[in-house]
This record gives sequence, structure tokens and C-alpha cells, in this order.
Amino acid sequence: MGLTLRVALAIVAKDLRIEARTGDVTITTGLFAVLTTILASLSFYIDQETARMVAPGVLWIAIAFSGVLAMGRSWARERERDVMRALLMAPIPRAGIYLGKAFGAFLFLAAVEVVLVPLVGVLFHLDMWSILLPLAALLAVGTIGFVAAGTLFSVLTVRTSARDLVLSVVLFPLVTPTLLGGVVATRDLLGGAPLEELWGWLRIMGAFDLVFISAGMVLFDPLTSD
Repeated sequence: MGLTLRVALAIVAKDLRIEARTGDVTITTGLFAVLTTILASLSFYIDQETARMVAPGVLWIAIAFSGVLAMGRSWARERERDVMRALLMAPIPRAGIYLGKAFGAFLFLAAVEVVLVPLVGVLFHLDMWSILLPLAALLAVGTIGFVAAGTLFSVLTVRTSARDLVLSVVLFPLVTPTLLGGVVATRDLLGGAPLEELWGWLRIMGAFDLVFISAGMVLFDPLTSD
């Protein structure tokens, strides 16, 4: 396990160094998420009550679509110059590769969410600061499950020409429980529900996280074997 974690941290550090130089993933996905949120606010904002019902769906849809784009761009780096083949041939635990790419995707999406949350608050005239901590917990738990599942299936699309389309078709049915839980829990939170009433959704999303993290660590090796 120690070697697996060291491999994961090395891959995360590599992705972050590349991102610091290029800004490829965060800028692309950030602009896409912002544009999606602005268009949705212009289309669906009617009054304060409607905004409270619609805003959670807009937030999680923007996260989901930008997440697919972020994971696709992140794995595209491994496809270039046969980096993926070099990683698979290296004498390292393949579970470490999975954890490193998943954690990197989580950090990229977290950066996008830092921009999205206040933007949704401004565009839909909602007070996001008063619920910031429980909302951050919901976003963290939901994002972990999303990237855990997405990273596992992203590797299957590395050599596919229509990568983002294939990933979307495979991924979205699988992550429906965590997306629905995130939307409903966020809507209840905006409606004034205390954090105690959200534990049911948090437990469901947490169980989803554990299932896909465990599945990713076990299945990543056979899925990447020639």
C-alpha cells in the first residue's frame, strides 16, 4: 500500500506540474462550466422560488459535464507520446495509477467548483455563504464518487477516437445515484433543511464512493491488461 500511495502522489504531482504550465484542463473545463451555468440561468430563472428549485440541477449538471471533459483531457495527456504504455510497463502497482489520476481529476473539478458555487449564487440570487460548509461536504462526497467511476472507465477510451462521447454513454448511467443524491440534497439544503436531514443522502453517496474506489483499485489492472 505504501508503494501504491507513492505512485499515486507522483502521478498527481506530474499532472499538477503540467497543469501549472499549460492550464489546459482547468481553463477548458472552467469556461465550459461557466458558460453552461450562465445559459441555464438565462433560460430558467423566473423568480426566487424557481431559482431555489432549479439552481441545484444547474450546479450538478455543470459539474458532471465539465467532469467528463476534465477526465477526457487528463487522459489525453497519457495518450500522447505513448505515456500510458510506459506507465503500464513500469514496475509499479497499477492501482497507484488509478488513484493518482482519480485524485488529480478531483483537484481539477474542485477548482472548477470553487468558481461555480459563487457564480450560481450570483446568477440565481441565492445566499450560498450561509450553507457553504454543508454544501462543500456534499460537493466533496459527490465529486469523489464521480471521479472514482469516471477514472475507471476513462482508461478504456484512451485509444478511442470518440472518447468523450463513449465516456458519457458509459459513465452517466452509473453515476446517476450520486448525481440524484447531490441534486436532491442541495435542493433541501437551499430550502433550509438542517444538516442532520441530509445524512441519508450523504450515506448513500459515501457508499457509492467506497464501491467505485474499491472497484477501481481491483479492476484497473485487468482492464488495462493487453
